[in-house]
Amino acid sequence: MKTHLKMTSALVGAIRADLERPHPFAHERVGFIFAGLAKVGADLAILAHTYQPIADEDYLDDPTVGAMMGPAAIRKALQQALQTRSAALHVHMHDHRGQPGFSAVDLRENAKFVPNFFNVGPQRAHGAIVLSRDGAAGQIWTDRLGDAVAINRFTAVGPKLNLLGAFQ
Repeated sequence: MKTHLKMTSALVGAIRADLERPHPFAHERVGFIFAGLAKVGADLAILAHTYQPIADEDYLDDPTVGAMMGPAAIRKALQQALQTRSAALHVHMHDHRGQPGFSAVDLRENAKFVPNFFNVGPQRAHGAIVLSRDGAAGQIWTDRLGDAVAINRFTAVGPKLNLLGAFQ
């Protein structure tokens, strides 16, 4: 199965602008992208439509990680996924150019909390994205018990079409 995440360039810009804002104690910002899904043969198209930043008060002060979401942040994202019947994708940014990648901490934490989204959307895929200044990487779970698979392609659609990352 190949996976393709598409969003408008305006949405990508808004996400990056939010993730670049300083936080009183967290070293980075995080948020959630909500998306519709479409099966295209055996492949999966992920069509992002909304971004929900994490409120300042919903971060936990944990100096061992760049940012730690508290239970209120996850509850709000679960509620949004349920109400909009959307796939939920956790997102954060690494401040560099080039292809980003998940850290070992990112992979561990994603595997802990992303499967919880199947409680409110068992028929939808859910995942995590990491952005850089000009790239993206991601992983998606298509069911609670399965392993994450890489998102193969990222496209920002706007006046100028940008491929944020394409992998085979």
